[in-house]
Amino acid sequence: MQKYIALMRAEQWVKNFFVFLPLFFSGNFLHFHLLLKSVFAFLAFSLASSAVYVINDFKDRHADSAHPEKKNRPIASGAVSPRKALVFFVVLLLALFILLVVGTSCLEVSFPNIGLVIFIYLLLNIAYTLELKHVAIIDVTIVSLGFVLRVVAGGATTSIPISQWAILLTFVLAMVLALGKRRGELINSGISGKTRRALDGYNVQFADIALSISVTLAIVSYLMFTVTPEAQLRFGKEVFFTVLFVVFAFLRYLQQTLVYNRTESPTQVAYKDRYIQITVLLWMFSFLLLIYFKK
Repeated sequence: MQKYIALMRAEQWVKNFFVFLPLFFSGNFLHFHLLLKSVFAFLAFSLASSAVYVINDFKDRHADSAHPEKKNRPIASGAVSPRKALVFFVVLLLALFILLVVGTSCLEVSFPNIGLVIFIYLLLNIAYTLELKHVAIIDVTIVSLGFVLRVVAGGATTSIPISQWAILLTFVLAMVLALGKRRGELINSGISGKTRRALDGYNVQFADIALSISVTLAIVSYLMFTVTPEAQLRFGKEVFFTVLFVVFAFLRYLQQTLVYNRTESPTQVAYKDRYIQITVLLWMFSFLLLIYFKK
């Protein structure tokens, strides 16, 4: 069983917490029924993303076997046979379908709305796995759209409108993470050889420039968001000071990327870097105060 849990890459489910953002920022996080709907969206995206990881590892099993870390993945290492992996992929899709049918019925969630978001996510990521991840720039764009779809799913299940700022900020944040990962892969490819064809469309200089542009766009976009009448009315003028956390977090990420070359796996950075963890917690806590405890 442990090998199948590893095949699902449960540690990557941290990305699916983006579905909770619309609920949290709406001020309704303590609303039990809406929270239950967001948990449902989280579970649905977790099954969908795990299914994508299975088919990805199946297709990349030969290339992964030559990678210093990816060779330990269940399919690449031989712990799970390719045939059993495909069966498991089908099982995950069936479980996802059952969850969507039961969940939308019990929680009064629109099946077409959440079903369409999940379908688009699966379609994009299967296309990404089969071919598009080999096309530079398009690959990181699809990864970024995956995060946007998570936020949209959170809004679709709770019927909470998603602002244009939320879409933009989610997209550029994901773009930063994706470009940082590609840069890390480029650095490591000089040691172990390339394991991703899309790297032919990148070099370290281009990755550095694209990463710098994305970070600048993210910070400027967030700054502009905090001074909009909508944000200041919703959160108060104090929301402007949360920019400090955002700037520090991005600078720390750039340090991890450009100085220490530790961002081939953004998820590992999120799990291991205490500075980023503390900064994100402080950022979340500041909004907790601004949304739920303001006078």
